[in-house]
This record gives sequence, C-alpha cells and structure tokens, in this order.
Amino acid sequence: VSKQFLWPVRVYCEDTDAGGVVYHANYLKFMERARTEWLRALGFEQDVLIEREGVVFAVTRVEMDFRRPARFNQLLALTVRLAECRKASLMFDQEIRGHDDDVLYCSGKIRVVCLDAIRFRPRPLPESLLTEILHEL
Repeated sequence: VSKQFLWPVRVYCEDTDAGGVVYHANYLKFMERARTEWLRALGFEQDVLIEREGVVFAVTRVEMDFRRPARFNQLLALTVRLAECRKASLMFDQEIRGHDDDVLYCSGKIRVVCLDAIRFRPRPLPESLLTEILHEL
C-alpha cells in the first residue's frame, strides 16, 4: 500500500449547483487537481514531462461513490493513494473528506494511462517517474 498524499480544496461558489452543493462532476475535477499535486510533490510537472519525456496522461476509467453533499465554502481534504502501478498505467484510490470532521463525501478509483504525446498511444512510464513512484509503494 502506498503512502497517502493529502491536498486541501476550498469549495467556491462556482463549484456548486443552484442548491448550493458541489456539482457532481466537480468532485472529479477536485480529484484531478489532487493527482496533479501528488505528481508535483514527487518532483514532476506535467508540462515538463510533455517537453522532456514526450508523455501525457489520460484518464481511462473512473468509478465514483457519492456519499454526502459538500457545500459552498467548505474546506475539503482530498487524498491520493497509488493502488497499482503497471508498465503504462496507474490506478489511484482517492477520497474527499471534510477537512475538520473527516466525514467522507466522495470516493473514487481512477485509472490513468501514460501516452505518447504525439501519437496518443500507450507507452511505458518514464524511468525517472517510475523510480519515484516505486519509492511511494
């Protein structure tokens, strides 16, 4: 089991629907931001990976469970845990909880594939990234 990465997110008005609760698609956006920050914490910027390694990442599978509605101005704690590392893909377990009360609002399993930035075909993870990821496991 990998280490858990934590990233705080504040719910803004633009994240909510007319009822004042987080619109369901925005939970996925929050999770995307947390994975980007996880990658950044490992020392990798996505624009640099495109430029130097010629790779991009694409989500190929999402499974989400919505438990409770988060609301405007709430501070949330997003977690990222690497569940699986394959040659050209990563599987993440993610949760969105209340920052102050640890209440579970949403959980998800997200598969991300590494693609050649030009041909958009799967390719192995860059060796430098793989080395850092293996330290996380």
